[in-house]
Amino acid sequence: MLNTIRHILQVKGWDTWFVRPDSSVFEALKQMADREIGALLVMEGDHLVGIFSERDYARKVILKGKASKDTPVAEIMTSTVFTIHPDQTVQEAMELMTEKHVRHLPVVEGDKVIGMVSIGDVVRSIIYQQKKIISEMENKIISG
Repeated sequence: MLNTIRHILQVKGWDTWFVRPDSSVFEALKQMADREIGALLVMEGDHLVGIFSERDYARKVILKGKASKDTPVAEIMTSTVFTIHPDQTVQEAMELMTEKHVRHLPVVEGDKVIGMVSIGDVVRSIIYQQKKIISEMENKIISG
């Protein structure tokens, strides 16, 4: 069985958290802290326009001396967003994240955002699958 992004979302949940581009960086950070997440989608209506992460904050606000209460998310968000389809494999997600140096991938089906996976979600899924394969192999050897 291929381990897909859809499977990860079925396990972790379909919740997607977002901010508007005109939200302040402070509001975005508060939401991230409250939800214990590392990134938010930036949405204009139903349209994905960017992603805002802790990395954006560290590199584009703190290091540039900007004030988080006065800076809109649109000014520092990452506008080039790489997405993944729910039927793609976890391996494909890992390859995309590694190649593009991103830690979060919005999951898009058709033109609708249906979730988001993080590098942590992907690694957990890979570890789970490896443990499952090892267990199956051990059972075959024992019963063999």
